[in-house]
Amino acid sequence: MIRRWHMDPPPRGRGWSRPGYSDLIRRDGIIENLNEYDEDKWVQNNEITWGAKGFNGVSRHLCLAGGKDENGKSLPTGDFDRMLTPEQFIRLRHYVHEFMINHPECQILGHYAVNDHKTCPGFDVPKFLRFIDVPELYIFNQKKQRL
Repeated sequence: MIRRWHMDPPPRGRGWSRPGYSDLIRRDGIIENLNEYDEDKWVQNNEITWGAKGFNGVSRHLCLAGGKDENGKSLPTGDFDRMLTPEQFIRLRHYVHEFMINHPECQILGHYAVNDHKTCPGFDVPKFLRFIDVPELYIFNQKKQRL
């Protein structure tokens, strides 16, 4: 569905050449790779996804399934413990910690930190990162810096 939403021609999709996300964490905690990448420190042209204008060439974009009601309307934002299934929480925690090991220079943030019109992922990302014991140097602080 995400691939169709991004890649189908308008008006059904956005007509992009690839999805806007690198990976998806489904509600059952399974990670689905949406656009292939390697683990080196460079984002090659074929690895770029269109998740956040101005940041695509230096980012990996992760999508969390959910956050919508049965009519496709966004749920109100809340705490991560209400937004994530237990399986997503476990997988996201592992994903973040593995990413920090592979990319020690990274900064981790929610989409809302670089786009005033977005609320995703629907919870306070720095609060989540602190809860899972991510050191402050990996937590993006939009007041102090821009990527």
